[in-house]
Amino acid sequence: MAYHFIALDLDGTLTNSKKEVSPHTVEVLRRAAKRGVRIILASGRPEAGIFPVAETLGLRELGGYILAYNGSRIIDCKTGQDILRRSISAALYPNICESYHRFSVELLTYGQGGVITENPDDPYVRLECRINRIEAHRVAALYPAIEGTVCKFLAVGVHERLREFQRYLREHYPKQLNVFFSETYFLEIVPPGIEKAASLETLLHLLGGDRSELIACGDGLNDITMIDYAGLGVAMENAQPSLRDRADYITDTNDNDGVAQVVEKFLLRETPAF
Repeated sequence: MAYHFIALDLDGTLTNSKKEVSPHTVEVLRRAAKRGVRIILASGRPEAGIFPVAETLGLRELGGYILAYNGSRIIDCKTGQDILRRSISAALYPNICESYHRFSVELLTYGQGGVITENPDDPYVRLECRINRIEAHRVAALYPAIEGTVCKFLAVGVHERLREFQRYLREHYPKQLNVFFSETYFLEIVPPGIEKAASLETLLHLLGGDRSELIACGDGLNDITMIDYAGLGVAMENAQPSLRDRADYITDTNDNDGVAQVVEKFLLRETPAF
């Protein structure tokens, strides 16, 4: 099988425990890009948290794509232009921004200056900021502080309380929202039909590619759809058990250059690995 695309989750997959891409993985991915492999960074992160990784890999020069907010926004790294941008209906903002309070969780979204939230001191809010290396800005009320349109809200907190909020949103907005976990403490709230596989399908169609040509690597719950979708679905050794069970291949951990090993085995060797 000839693979021409590789979609990479970031946290727990491409980046190590220090939230960095190792020099070896950078070198291997750059070699693959120079051979014509299209690199796609597919993450729940906002674009501000993905651009630095794309710069490290040299995707502005070599070419590549960003799927931010689990695919609500697709960006061409060479041009910086949007290929796709989907937003949550503005009519839903007031209730989403008010209803979360009754579930004892926190809610945030993103603006030009970073994260916008009513509680920047919450440990899970701080974690989201640390992952993306952006700042959190306290606002008295979230809804009036929203800047423009929202590609994603993120609810954070204890898993069982988040599950209650998820049930509430699914019951009230079954067709207007997609609500799913990326981690047990991160509940993603995005437009309907948005998840990594659907956005990868859109991108491949525009590029004239086929899913059989795609490798997808991930570790988290929000990576399951793209692992199922790809011609070769790869789980990291450190992946969630439910994702490992669905994968075609399991590579090493994110701290042991697991992504680089996949690229070397399936994209850079002269003879097919299977």
